[in-house]
Parts: sequence; structure tokens; C-alpha cells
Amino acid sequence: MNIKVLGPLRAAVNGSSIVPSAGKPRQVLALLALYPGRIMPVPTLMEEIWGTHLPQSAMTTLQTYIMQLRRCLGTAMGPDAPGTAKDVLVTRHGGYLLQIPQESVDVHAYEKLTAQGQHAFDDGEDEQAARCFREALDLWQGPALVDVRVGPILEIEVTRLEESRLVTVERRIDADLRLGRHTELIAELADLIARHPQHEGLHAQAMVALYRSGRQAAALDVYRRLRIRLIEELGVEPSPQLQRLHQAMLAVDPELDIPAGPRRGSTFDRYAA
Repeated sequence: MNIKVLGPLRAAVNGSSIVPSAGKPRQVLALLALYPGRIMPVPTLMEEIWGTHLPQSAMTTLQTYIMQLRRCLGTAMGPDAPGTAKDVLVTRHGGYLLQIPQESVDVHAYEKLTAQGQHAFDDGEDEQAARCFREALDLWQGPALVDVRVGPILEIEVTRLEESRLVTVERRIDADLRLGRHTELIAELADLIARHPQHEGLHAQAMVALYRSGRQAAALDVYRRLRIRLIEELGVEPSPQLQRLHQAMLAVDPELDIPAGPRRGSTFDRYAA
């Protein structure tokens, strides 16, 4: 079985899709797929589907959804399969689980690559870090579970994945900045700060990329616009880190042009107290 959740939900056995068309069975499949080999308790599945307002027929209806998923599985597996659908979508005391290897789900490959990238990043191995982060991000085909109606449980999982994706983008950009790719990053960072108008880390990276490309005025303008937005929308000043970066640019601090040594932090963290 091959399952993808980093984008539209995709699940196939022997090349045949097993994703149901109905919304609630898709939710069940998505939640089980995020935890391969682990029991998903019945109350958790019910909360995902119905929230806190469970119908009287909740247990029977959930069992029907499981039967529908097993029917899709059985059809895709074919009559000559060594096991049955019940061996893959397994009933356990108090819940259900997908008895498949973690490697069957794209999230596993993504998290493995990000861990490898972070290890290389911490060791100052910038080329390897950038490559791992880029490969991890290439696994994404859109927002996580973009075609699945999410309930309270899946909403938490989708938020976690999207936050992880943004952190990975930041780390990849940090590695690229260390490698002197500042000019190539300007357009990407302009798009990112437009999409995340209060994200200070991305603004710091945009400022550094512009500054190192000989565009000091544009870098300072990024800070100015962010400061106005934070004051008007939140009533706060930029963080001390960002203020120190701004002051360093005003002072034309040579540190801004000098790559730091191994095990250095992110662009934003460099100006932490």
C-alpha cells in the first residue's frame, strides 16, 4: 500500500485507488493513515467524524465506514492476495489500525528527510542540509489533506504538518543563505513574506538576502513595513532579534557579510540575546 497525505489524500494498492468518495470514510482513512501500525481508539474516530455531538447510531455508522474501506481494500488486493482486507485494516480491542509499514505513508519519508537535514544543518554541512530539506519539501503536492473535510482531530494534525512544512522552508533558506545563494532567494522570500505578513523569521531572511545583494534600502524597507504592521495590528514592536538585525544593517556591520562557523544557528537566531 502507498498512501499520500501531503496534498490530496491518495491511497493505492496494486495501483488501484482505495480512497472512498464519501467524506466521512475519507476522514477515517486519513486519520488511520497518519498513525500506521497504531491503534486509533473508537472515541477518537468518533470525535473526528462528529465532534461532541454523537448520533445514537455512531458505533453502527462507524462500523459501516470500516466495512466500506475494507471493501475497497479487498477489491484492490484481488482474490490472489496472501491476506484479506481484515488483515490490513485490523480490528483491535477499543479501536482499529492500518497494519502497514510506516514507510508506506509519505509523512514518514518527509520526517526522515527533515531529521537528516536538521542534523546536517546543526553540523554546518550546508549542501547536505539544503538537499535534504529540498527533497522533503518536494514530497508536498499541496496543503496537507487538502481534499478531506477535517474534524477536530485531523485539524490538529494538518496544522502540525503545515507548521513543520514552514519550519523546513525556513531551514532550507537558512542553508541556502549560508551557501551564498542570497540573490536567488529574493523572489521566493518576497512571496513568503506576502503570505506570512507577521512572520519575523522570514522577514529577517528577506532582509539578509536583499542586504547581501547590495539592496540595503530595500532590506530596511522590509523592516519598516513589518514594524508598521505589527504596531497597527498587534500593538507591539518587532522582536529584539529583528531590531538588532535592523541596527546591524544601519551600521553596515561586517558580520552580515561573513558566513559564521560550523554549528551556527539560523539567520534569525544569530541576533538573539
